[in-house]
Amino acid sequence: MQAYIYKLIMLSARAVKYLKYILFSRHGKGRGIHSPFVFDIVSRVFRNKTDPEIVLLIENIRKRQISDRTEIEVLDLGSGSLASEGSIKRVSDITKYSSVPPVYGQLLYRMAQESGEPGIIEFGTSTGISTMYLAAGRPDTEVITMEGCPALSEIAARNFSSTGLNNIIQIMGDFDDSLQEIKRRSVRPGLVFIDGNHKKEATVRYFREMAAISGNETVIIIDDIHLTKEMEEAWEEIRKSENVSFTISVFRMGMVFFRKGMSRFDYVIRY
Repeated sequence: MQAYIYKLIMLSARAVKYLKYILFSRHGKGRGIHSPFVFDIVSRVFRNKTDPEIVLLIENIRKRQISDRTEIEVLDLGSGSLASEGSIKRVSDITKYSSVPPVYGQLLYRMAQESGEPGIIEFGTSTGISTMYLAAGRPDTEVITMEGCPALSEIAARNFSSTGLNNIIQIMGDFDDSLQEIKRRSVRPGLVFIDGNHKKEATVRYFREMAAISGNETVIIIDDIHLTKEMEEAWEEIRKSENVSFTISVFRMGMVFFRKGMSRFDYVIRY
């Protein structure tokens, strides 16, 4: 009962934060944004359309998984989900509560199109919904995705096979170990998506690891920046990092840019 009450309190707090976001965010069409570069991203990337065939393909997989009540043992190396407890979880619940929603999946697709070259790195494959959006957005680029749970990696692999996407490289294991493999590959990412550990220390550390191998045009996206107080603290520390030029928050996700010569600012965009 206490855990249930805690979840209700957390969800209520997030609802209040979302209301504040709606009230104080800048208009989603870019009006009122003084930076030409940011205006261009909002109007051309955020407001663009995603290939409907890609959306249908991936969302049909999501629907199938939401109907899958198979129970699997989940090795959770992060702080888990607010929606479920224990190591035995249904595929339906994992997909429903841990996967990015369709609207944000489509944003990842368009960000991959925009910034995915020369490579994309993802922390946290889960069942592969976000991975497929990233890979479909940039089919000419390798997407390296890391997952600490063997059972989830297997489910994701089957999903990737069913789509015909052949630009996904899966690395299974603890993120710290997986990062060593990425360093051995000398990957210089164009886009990074961090969504595999919702602890402040780990999130900030992974960001710094990625920032160290990022270039001027790299974009790092942090998911669930308002999930918990700890994640909000992580986002606050990340956006104040010395090498960051500006950030864009679209409530659920925070985007970090390293463009030299641009004015330092934290944009909150309605999406």
